[in-house]
Amino acid sequence: MSFVDELARLEQLRDRGTLSDDEFQRAKARLLEPPPAVDQAAAVVKRLRRSRDDRWLGGVCGGLGRATGVESWIWRLLVAVLFVFGGTGLVIYLLLWIFVPEE
Repeated sequence: MSFVDELARLEQLRDRGTLSDDEFQRAKARLLEPPPAVDQAAAVVKRLRRSRDDRWLGGVCGGLGRATGVESWIWRLLVAVLFVFGGTGLVIYLLLWIFVPEE
């Protein structure tokens, strides 16, 4: 069911008297709030800092490990694989090194 269909269904329930105005407003607010995955991703981005303790070069992978809960060696492996296949790992690492603040 799409977003518009869900809103129309809520309005129909309110018009029939099945939902009170208060229940309608709560259901509409629940429907309009962003999904939890978006909130979690935003929280990870806000927590992202380069690590001072777990670092080989700039601390980017150590910081990613702390922010996401994934081991830093997995991030290092991913960056290395991306570096070998097209060089994007180096570009991403350098951009994160420049723009992500240190702890």
